[in-house]
Amino acid sequence: MKRVFSAPGDYIYFKSQVPLHRIPIGTKQWRYYDFGPKVVTPLICLPGTAGTADVYYKQIMCLSMKGYRVISVDIPCVWNHQEWIQSFEKFLDAIDVHHIHLYGTSLGGFLAQLFAQHRPRRVKSLILSNTFLETRSFAAAMPWAPIVSWTPSFLLKRYVLTGIRDGPHEPFIADSVDFVVSQVETLSRDELASRLTLTVDSASVKPLLLSDSFITIMDTNDYSAIPQQLKDQLSERYPGARRAYLKTGGDFPFLSRPDEVNLHLQLHLRRVGLEAQPELVQSIPKDGTGGGPSKENDKEDRDDEQKDDGGNPESNSEESQPSPSAPESSESHGLDEQLLSNAEIHYIDQKDSIIFKPSAMSMNQHGAAAGILLQSTWEFFIFSLLPLYVDSLYIYSNNAWKLRQLV
Repeated sequence: MKRVFSAPGDYIYFKSQVPLHRIPIGTKQWRYYDFGPKVVTPLICLPGTAGTADVYYKQIMCLSMKGYRVISVDIPCVWNHQEWIQSFEKFLDAIDVHHIHLYGTSLGGFLAQLFAQHRPRRVKSLILSNTFLETRSFAAAMPWAPIVSWTPSFLLKRYVLTGIRDGPHEPFIADSVDFVVSQVETLSRDELASRLTLTVDSASVKPLLLSDSFITIMDTNDYSAIPQQLKDQLSERYPGARRAYLKTGGDFPFLSRPDEVNLHLQLHLRRVGLEAQPELVQSIPKDGTGGGPSKENDKEDRDDEQKDDGGNPESNSEESQPSPSAPESSESHGLDEQLLSNAEIHYIDQKDSIIFKPSAMSMNQHGAAAGILLQSTWEFFIFSLLPLYVDSLYIYSNNAWKLRQLV
């Protein structure tokens, strides 16, 4: 039976609190979220082929309240990699951002590496997740690539969705797949065609000027749409990069395992020298812009986003609201600090792996949980087996009485 998708409650709350910005630059329409203190160097999130700016809403909600500035963007309709580099640079200039940290997944990770290669002075660090170095294997698997721009929308959506693993999933992974599928339905034919073109257009990432120590590779160990061979090539290219392995998470760990992903992002940003500024969270403007100029606009229809405004760098946003969530208590901040302090870097065969060392508090919590589980199990057996014991005792005594009468 086909599942009926309903938007998660935290996503509905996010949409009601964080404004969506739209900014035309030349013939390109940029759609993005920008939240957090403007004085902080931003972390920019780039989605994969099936993603939109909305898929990183859990990272925006969490990290912005920690004092980081997070920008999540849609990949606009660009048709080659050089056009992507130039368009992305113009977008950064339009929102007055000069230096950035990039977090990219799948196609977004590939585009992040290309931008770091051609604009090395602007990129301070990279977080790469389930991504690749070259497009040759994708081009070989898509022989109809030359006519992709003429392909009907429903065929493009079907092709994109076939790349997402179907079958039984853990509940959180299934929810992440449902959310991404709902986002694919919002993409226009040109948006899908341009992203597939970027995936198969012949290109490869050359060696970067960025040191490996400023790169984190975050992969899932269960499965992803990116072949393991391509992920291994990425690891070989950056031997000195930090490794952050997620036991499960599928293709979209930022949705299915947001707590782990957010923790790895914070560890990376701290390691490269970007400290959170929680004291600036309260100073975020009430209009929620957090960066870049904006103009209020309540229109939600994506079809209206395709018009050309002649490069006017004035953004249109949805109705502005206060910050995305209530300020966290000191206990919550203390727990996050404890988790970060318990995270250690271990060196294994000259490769760095981030693992988490349980604290005494967490061990006590596990011990208490085990005690409760043991008690519940004992009570279950007592109450379930006691009736059986009474019944068997009654049958035995009844048969013994009958046997005594016969004797």
